[in-house]
Amino acid sequence: MKPIILGIISAFLFSFTYVLNRSMALEGGSWIWAASLRYIFLIPMLLPIVYWRKNLAAVFCEIKRNPLGWFWWSFIGFVVFYIPLTIAAKHAPAWLVAVNWEITLVAGICMTPFFYRTVKTKTGEKKVRQKFPWRSLFLSSFIILGVCVIQFENVEAIGLEDLTISFILITIGAIAYPLGNRKMMEVCGGRLDAFQRVLGMTIVTLPWWIVLAGYGFVSVGLPSISQTIQVLIVAFVVSLLATVLFFWATDLVKDDMTKLAGVEATQSVEIIFATITEVLFLNGIFPSPVSWIGISMICIGMIIYSKLINQVSE
Repeated sequence: MKPIILGIISAFLFSFTYVLNRSMALEGGSWIWAASLRYIFLIPMLLPIVYWRKNLAAVFCEIKRNPLGWFWWSFIGFVVFYIPLTIAAKHAPAWLVAVNWEITLVAGICMTPFFYRTVKTKTGEKKVRQKFPWRSLFLSSFIILGVCVIQFENVEAIGLEDLTISFILITIGAIAYPLGNRKMMEVCGGRLDAFQRVLGMTIVTLPWWIVLAGYGFVSVGLPSISQTIQVLIVAFVVSLLATVLFFWATDLVKDDMTKLAGVEATQSVEIIFATITEVLFLNGIFPSPVSWIGISMICIGMIIYSKLINQVSE
């Protein structure tokens, strides 16, 4: 139950990503600064924490152990994940971006056969490929049906082009995030905690963010004070607090892909948090009754899925 609770708390904090990215987009802020500054700001926040915990040296040792794995999967998990998400904020309201993000659940389930778990046998420990969780996929279909209901209902209001662009972008991010996270857990092998892993992934992707920031300076100029402050909030609330909590939750169930998908399923409650926050602070359009039916289907599906995970755990 602990991983599920941590997942829900992280979902609340993650919801600020959608709302603040939408706020920056409405103010005319560039996605380039929204993406690059988030991770550039994160390093001075995380570095003192890891150093104070006397865990900094271990981070660099792990990176040296498998530099290619670190650079590649961190790139997938952070860069390929977040850039599409910031661009999507220009094309759809925060609550709809949160809705589309639930594709990550199906993506996580479909990745299961590509991962292994360690089992004890008479001849010693052995790595066994995980079986495809058909039952989990069936339960997740209820969530995806809710996403489809919302998509079709908002075609006219938002526009087919914006809806399609946002859906494609978010799908890319929704696949990249769990893939990068799971692969990095394999690379680390349980030797690093959540703070160390987030710091290491941020450090190895720093060259990408610096290059992107340089491109932003040349193409759109410096970010406004308002955007800088909002990105700073995203870096602290989302990148530091939410990401560390989510990584902690996934670390607790990293050896069971079904339970791991259950933790990832908790992110569906982001929809509720993002909707309320957007309406209160950005005067966003409240979802229609049909959209709320779809949102309810997603949340009910998440509850059913979480119940299944708890039964498996017991």
